[in-house]
Amino acid sequence: MNDTTPGPDNSPSQAVSAQVSPQNRLDRILGVVPRALSSHAHIIFLGALGVYLVILPLLGVNVSAKSELIGGNYTNVTSDLGACIAAGLTVHLVVRDRRRSQELHELFAKVHERHDELEQEIRRARAAAERTEAVTKHDRR
Repeated sequence: MNDTTPGPDNSPSQAVSAQVSPQNRLDRILGVVPRALSSHAHIIFLGALGVYLVILPLLGVNVSAKSELIGGNYTNVTSDLGACIAAGLTVHLVVRDRRRSQELHELFAKVHERHDELEQEIRRARAAAERTEAVTKHDRR
């Protein structure tokens, strides 16, 4: 989602939020995945799955090979999804940081340009004041 806010010179400046609004159905579906993976219910489910697949066999309870295979594959898939989400977010943040750095660089360039213009105006005003003072002193004589 892009918000337009006035910049320092009252021109529109694009403020980029941390999340981009979903553009199509697939994006909306994929937008639910991070929330689902980090939900309390999923974390509790993974904890129970860990107890079932790791702790119970250590205590001598027989867990079927099929259960171990399905549970192991499930945890692998969810960890891969989490890694993909983290990598995608990192790339997004790097791109956003580069864009903001470029915008900041452009803003500094404008500030330096304006500063130089103001210095020239001050020099012109000082020169005009000195000329006026010289003329006034000359006229008094």
